Amino acid sequence: MPPAPPPRDRRLDVLRGWMQLSIFVSHVAGTSFGWFIHAAWGLSDSSEQFLFLSGFGLGSVFALKQARDGARAALRDLAQRTRRLWLTHLTVLAAFGAMVLLVDRFVFPGEATRLFWSDLFAEPWLALPAAFGLHQPEFMGILPSFLFGMVLLPALMGGLDALGARVMLLPVLLYLAVQVTGWMTPAVAGEFAFDPLAWQLLFLLGAFLGRRALLEGRALPDSRAMTAGAAVILGLGLLVRLWQHGFLPGSVPDLDALMVKAHLAPARLLHALALAWLVARLLPSDAAWLGSAPARWLAAIGRHSLNVFAVGLFLSYGASLILRGVGCSLLLDAALVLAGCTVLGALAARWDAARVTPRSASPRPIR
Repeated sequence: MPPAPPPRDRRLDVLRGWMQLSIFVSHVAGTSFGWFIHAAWGLSDSSEQFLFLSGFGLGSVFALKQARDGARAALRDLAQRTRRLWLTHLTVLAAFGAMVLLVDRFVFPGEATRLFWSDLFAEPWLALPAAFGLHQPEFMGILPSFLFGMVLLPALMGGLDALGARVMLLPVLLYLAVQVTGWMTPAVAGEFAFDPLAWQLLFLLGAFLGRRALLEGRALPDSRAMTAGAAVILGLGLLVRLWQHGFLPGSVPDLDALMVKAHLAPARLLHALALAWLVARLLPSDAAWLGSAPARWLAAIGRHSLNVFAVGLFLSYGASLILRGVGCSLLLDAALVLAGCTVLGALAARWDAARVTPRSASPRPIR
């Protein structure tokens, strides 16, 4: 008998909402509000959680579709989702490129070259590979990694049906190969900010756990040892950041190799997974504050993560241009950041109100 659709986990929507606001703030160049997001105090940031939770949700949805309607229906649903994401990527790429071109022409000459957009304009035949995510100008890095993970998802699900959890060795080995060799996926212009050969592990691990949560009722068993280990990892990450920020005495060693984002360095991966584990274990799904007005506001943003992310790219770049052109002041900085968050929240509320039918499936609570 197919599993029943699980209740929606409010924590996931709230966390996605917080991540989208964190991503928006982190993209505003020159802001002082980066101190208020968790990336300033650990080795990973919202990008890791964004990809991991997206894999978790899609793994659950795919497994439910497959159990209820068959493998073909699950593949059709995934193909439609992949197509929508690809079209969103193309739309954002074209619109953002046009904006950068206007800025280069009328505001800051050389902007297109600085952000790796000039090749696309100088050589239009690069538009075709760009459509597949091989052109990597600034701000366009993460969605191609999502697409790569979604393309691999059917193979993972088929492998899990045939071989069980052993199939997860393949994405792990691919990730390790990238770490050992340092090989990067070649890009037409720029470099991959999120190399898909490394970042696929987070997406597919999330999909594996989402499938388990749906079919077995629990993604992972409780483990005090893992909770303690996760707390130690987060504590070490905090110490590293405090050291880097100058809050601890002594000279700071070169720790950049521990936190290379493009390759998803092991320290980033472990920190991201430790953070996800602790939040899942220490934040009850029925916590009273999840029904508060701020939580509902964040949850609305989280339910529309992709659209909010896309709009947030434009708002953050616009805010960066204003701070760059006018000069950074705390008052202007605060006004721009708060205005951007307000706009994203208002749009999410509008999209929420326009929804006609609920989503076909929602991931089970992470336990």
